[in-house]
Amino acid sequence: MTSTNSITGAQLIARSLKEQGVTVVFGLVGIPVIGDACISEGIKFIAFRNEQSARYMTGKPGVCLVVSGPGVVNALSGIINSQVNRWPMIAIGGSCETDMVGCGAFQELDQVALCAPYTKYSAKPKDTANIRKFIQHGFNESIRGKPGPVYLDFPADYITSKINLDSIIDACQYFQVHSTPDEETINVASDILLSAKSPLVIIGKGAALSQSEDSINDLIETTGFPFLPTPMGKGVVADKNPLNVSAARTMALENADVVLILGARLNWILHFGKKFNKNARIIQADIDSSEIGSNIPVDIPLVGSLENTVPMLVSSIKNRKEDLGPSCQQPTEFLEKLTQKIAQNSISIQKKFESNVLPMSYHRAFYEIKKLIPPTSIFISEGANTMDIARSVFDFSLPRRRLDAGTFATMGVGLGFSIAAQLAHPDEKVVAVVGDSAFGFSAMDVETAVRNKLPITFVVINNSGIYSGFGKEEYSAMSEKGILPPTALMPEIAYHDMAISFGADGYLVRTPEELSVAFSKSLESKNFTVINCLIAPGGTKKLEFNWMKK
Repeated sequence: MTSTNSITGAQLIARSLKEQGVTVVFGLVGIPVIGDACISEGIKFIAFRNEQSARYMTGKPGVCLVVSGPGVVNALSGIINSQVNRWPMIAIGGSCETDMVGCGAFQELDQVALCAPYTKYSAKPKDTANIRKFIQHGFNESIRGKPGPVYLDFPADYITSKINLDSIIDACQYFQVHSTPDEETINVASDILLSAKSPLVIIGKGAALSQSEDSINDLIETTGFPFLPTPMGKGVVADKNPLNVSAARTMALENADVVLILGARLNWILHFGKKFNKNARIIQADIDSSEIGSNIPVDIPLVGSLENTVPMLVSSIKNRKEDLGPSCQQPTEFLEKLTQKIAQNSISIQKKFESNVLPMSYHRAFYEIKKLIPPTSIFISEGANTMDIARSVFDFSLPRRRLDAGTFATMGVGLGFSIAAQLAHPDEKVVAVVGDSAFGFSAMDVETAVRNKLPITFVVINNSGIYSGFGKEEYSAMSEKGILPPTALMPEIAYHDMAISFGADGYLVRTPEELSVAFSKSLESKNFTVINCLIAPGGTKKLEFNWMKK
């Protein structure tokens, strides 16, 4: 960071981000002082149409830049989404001049206080000379322990001021420290696992984020235990592995006598642990001690980074298996029962896949995509029915290839996730399958994708409603009477034409054959593609949710 005189605050921020390894910054700016400085430093700036979409950019950690006041407020849903999903993120916002605080300045807002409850760290630098060190600290906080978002606030006078290079406090690139559970607890966990008659391994999102797939595959291969991946834990061990019991999920949870949980939280996605066998012994491995036993008692806590925990556990199990010799048996009877249940469930699912009824169902549309999607694709899914059904339909053989609305179930993430994924993996195919309602949250960012020449395939599963919609005749009759339900959207909206108007490729499909042709073309295209896939609306089917039954 050499210069003869001084540097502006904006330049110092940009250079400090580059020093932390940042190559892409996402955001939406007003007067683009920091954005221009980033570009000058060789950092790619991806300008979005809405702060909410920009905030869904996640990385290691991802960086997002927004304007003060309403810009930060609009971005807060993305900040919270990162907090709940444990994704590292650096949110950067401008704010009014320090001498104007409390005077009613333009877009004045106490953004540090606003973001504090939803971030690991929310602050502004104490002075301009501290900016470089301040940014490094933000990155360290974002990835330290359980990952999460950080908010860094820069007053306007800091951004525009001239800073003497000799006064700048030195800094280095952020670093990560991996914690380790104690060996005695690991050995106790090994003994319990090897004594189980009906063991089950649950592979969570944390297992994927920690990049522990090699050691977890070693664990499954060594033990022969059945496993159950959570939605974003899919691919850590290949879904087609015969020990994957996702298709017999309920039976596995209700009958396992020992459950090993690797980087998964006992929240709503796992029914808060309430569907587990009440007599099961629970071993929970997590980087965050506050997650251990959050909703049910845990017998053996393994607190530490999975990068360290799983290899220690595998080594201990291998040593103990040698000591036990032939007396160490695989859970053959349990596996046979689960395999039978999987076979039964597969028959009914296959019938849904192969149905020729028109309009198509979710399963029939997904089946066409499933047959064609490249195995190394990065897959994004959002929407109510669209996301829920897609979770059980698509198979993954690689980790970190699947993103959805996640633990917070935030709608509108599809385009933001897709754009971030394509930028992070320029040589891979990115495929998004989203509901029509979810698409509406961020549809204008089709223009963002086209502007940045991103060859994403975006399939809109269009049932003309939220959860369920109505056909043209039914919609018209209800509309004339003024009794449209709150879930109704206009039937058969031409999302493909909207995409074409932005310069994207667009296709309208009504049949499996049309979907197959359009999807195949999109895989070969170098342009952003929107496939408007019309499926059965669903009509007046009653909506029921678990929380309504309680």
